[in-house]
Amino acid sequence: MSKAEQTKNRIIQQAADLFNQQGYAGSSMSDIMAATGLKKGGIYNHFASKDELAIAAFDFAVQQVSQRYIQALKGKQGAIPCLQAIVHTFSTAPEEVSLKGGCPLLNTAIESDDTHPALRERTQRAMSRWRNLIHQVVQQGIEAGEIQPTVNPDAVATILISTLEGSLMMTKLYGDRIHLQRAKEHLDRYVEDLQVRQEAEGRRQEGSYE
Repeated sequence: MSKAEQTKNRIIQQAADLFNQQGYAGSSMSDIMAATGLKKGGIYNHFASKDELAIAAFDFAVQQVSQRYIQALKGKQGAIPCLQAIVHTFSTAPEEVSLKGGCPLLNTAIESDDTHPALRERTQRAMSRWRNLIHQVVQQGIEAGEIQPTVNPDAVATILISTLEGSLMMTKLYGDRIHLQRAKEHLDRYVEDLQVRQEAEGRRQEGSYE
């Protein structure tokens, strides 16, 4: 990697933290210069505009989060363990993610709205990938006879994402992880209840549940 590429990557990483904490509109060029240690010209050598940097920083932030889910799902067998891993991964994000400021999807979705169409589109795309992941896991569980056939995969995605993101918002607002913990406990029970009844009963008899 060339020195120019290293500098560009460093700008993206530092801008990602800044934008995720202060927002895109709330971060001035002076803030970006202070965070990166570069002058305006040094930043514009790599990015044509603040908007271009915002897109690159968002993509980097989402990639960081996505890598955690890829690692969490690696080696998992069955839909229920995969859904539980997704819930656990999100619930432990405040302790384990190096990115500052919380979930970039939630932060950017709230901020971009109609004020930044390109960023809004990028956020929708990232959110759709998360929804599709959950949808695919549930659908495969239905086809494998692990999840009840009446379950709506898209509804499961909505419930999981909305509950997790909402509890993270409350955790950040109040500075209290109890909201994330309560959401995790509720979703753990919800995911267990998606199972085909005979399988759930069999696992209970094996002592799989506390």
